[in-house]
Amino acid sequence: MQKKTEQQRTELKDLGEFGLIHRIQQQFTPKHPESILGIGDDAAVIDTGADTYTLMSTDMLVEGIHFDLSYVPLKHLGYKAVAVNVSDIAAMNGTPKQFTVSLGLSNRFPLEAIDELYAGIKHACDNYNIDLVGGDTTSTRTGLVISITAIGEVAKDQIVYRKGCKENELICVSGDLGGAYMGLQVLEREKQVFMANPDMQPELDGKDYIVRRQLKPEARTDMIYELRELGVVPTSMIDISDGLASELMHLCSQSEVGAILYEEHLPIAKVTYDTSVEFNIDPTTSVLNGGEDYELLFTIKQEDYDKIKQNAEIIEIGYVLPKDKGVVLKTKGEQIVPITAQGWKHF
Repeated sequence: MQKKTEQQRTELKDLGEFGLIHRIQQQFTPKHPESILGIGDDAAVIDTGADTYTLMSTDMLVEGIHFDLSYVPLKHLGYKAVAVNVSDIAAMNGTPKQFTVSLGLSNRFPLEAIDELYAGIKHACDNYNIDLVGGDTTSTRTGLVISITAIGEVAKDQIVYRKGCKENELICVSGDLGGAYMGLQVLEREKQVFMANPDMQPELDGKDYIVRRQLKPEARTDMIYELRELGVVPTSMIDISDGLASELMHLCSQSEVGAILYEEHLPIAKVTYDTSVEFNIDPTTSVLNGGEDYELLFTIKQEDYDKIKQNAEIIEIGYVLPKDKGVVLKTKGEQIVPITAQGWKHF
């Protein structure tokens, strides 16, 4: 009698999120000519036959993985769930139009809690001028799951992909980075203090900015309008959800280029810098590897620099290199060090 061979088992943590996405992507080829782009960018691209493309993006937030209700207000959570999906539409240089919400709910949530969640969703609808057009609800044994699909549009000659940047182009970012990550560190610290002594009040004085960056981030749709007014179409773009280093690696990988960033140009708010030092975290590490800022990372042609140089919200942080030069950081001490992505790992 032959001994049964043991079936091979591959752990998802060994493959990683992007390895899993790539594996799935390889198995599915679009069959319809309208499916311009499927898996592999911030949003899918569909040709509806007009002068615009339709954009679609889905994100899921899972309690205990993406949020902790011990310190995340439901109203803020509802707002954030919409904002992170709107950010994906913005990363394609598009305008959000509609979205759906699907919820998995356990019986520990009363109606009043769901009302609070949707109050935040409604606030996001008003702020981003986007319509809630449907969704689904189901029960779960534990926890809360929120899945949102956002739909947007972009003119065909204005769409921006992750791929597309070329050697010598400038690398830019909107706003400052690392704040959401340090806000999370503060919230986690205060949670531990509370668990040890429920009578202790949270110490959040002076930390409002970074806590807000974590709890209620804003999608940079304003930057899309700003770039249009400036007459600038980025050559590539992505939103910063998993950290600057990780997102830069995506742009470089899909465009088959290298890049250099300058440490002295990396944008960090004073409170983010000071809090990083307080937690014994290198501020540059917070900027490079802290996620959930939802700022936009993009590249522009050299000739467009004069158009953006007066805008305080657009910071030039480096430029594109040939692929064989790698993805590197020039430190304040003039050293060249490789950049590695150490952002959020889902598995």
